[in-house]
Amino acid sequence: MGNALCRILFCSFLLAPAAASAQGTFGAPAATVPAIKMPGLSEFRKEAEGARPAANMGEVTFVAELTDHSPEIKRGIFWRIFKPKPGADGKLPLVAAGQGGISTFTLEQGSYLVHAAFGRAGATKRITVGAAPKREVLVLDAGGLELDGMTPGGKHIPPDLLRFSIFEAEPDASGNRPLIVPDVKPDTIVRLNAGTYHVISKYGTLNSVIGSDIRVAAGKLTEATVEHRAAQLTIKLVREHGGEALADTSWSVLTDGGETVYDNVGAYASMVLAEGDYVIVAKNRGRVYQRALTVEAGQNQDVEVLADESSQKEIPLGDIAD
Repeated sequence: MGNALCRILFCSFLLAPAAASAQGTFGAPAATVPAIKMPGLSEFRKEAEGARPAANMGEVTFVAELTDHSPEIKRGIFWRIFKPKPGADGKLPLVAAGQGGISTFTLEQGSYLVHAAFGRAGATKRITVGAAPKREVLVLDAGGLELDGMTPGGKHIPPDLLRFSIFEAEPDASGNRPLIVPDVKPDTIVRLNAGTYHVISKYGTLNSVIGSDIRVAAGKLTEATVEHRAAQLTIKLVREHGGEALADTSWSVLTDGGETVYDNVGAYASMVLAEGDYVIVAKNRGRVYQRALTVEAGQNQDVEVLADESSQKEIPLGDIAD
């Protein structure tokens, strides 16, 4: 895993009503906020407008903010309210749930734990419901993280070839970092609690992998761009330069240390490789051909392996596939 070169930009992002579109706060598409499935939940009760709560009931309005005294979040909050004592199953009983921005619940008077989730960010607060209506504010201490990647020279990596995974910064007792969000597409805004995270960026499906520690600031959008020192290759076996690719070719790509990083069968072999020296091995009709190749970062190229004696490799008959 190579060292990451990240360009981090911080943008103030106040959640004023005008900034909150149908796409959600921070401008993230609605699809990026995972739906919370809560089968069998008790529906929360809302009194009709102007009606008074019944005896022994109280009304609470919940508000979420990214930071202390920042504008209220208008949408995208998932609210869950629990009793503070575990039930017979050892879990906290869920008494109410809902989603939106500012939300009002009518509950029996007493103590509760309320949790607000905003994407992958969240906060929990203990509250007491009384006869008088009240307003409770939960401060999430959260921000947004938007990731992208490029190759040397500032060329952006095609989105379909780039993915990110976001982990906790510190390993757990087993020595592994807990995974928070897998398979994040570039230019997707992920809402997270403020703090430092370990981000794994993968260009292609092979060995171009970069690890970076990135800090998310509360109330701001953090933009991080990772530089991959790799290139895209398309390889074919031909009888002459510029010739047609030979079908039913078995491909292997090895590092200069002998490690196999690619195996496939087809007329063409397309891949992304980290910069370095490799050996390409092509098997076709019982014969084996090879070529040495140096991959330079950002230099995409088409590669030909000649099916002639100059590139033919002598190997034991038992190693040749039928």
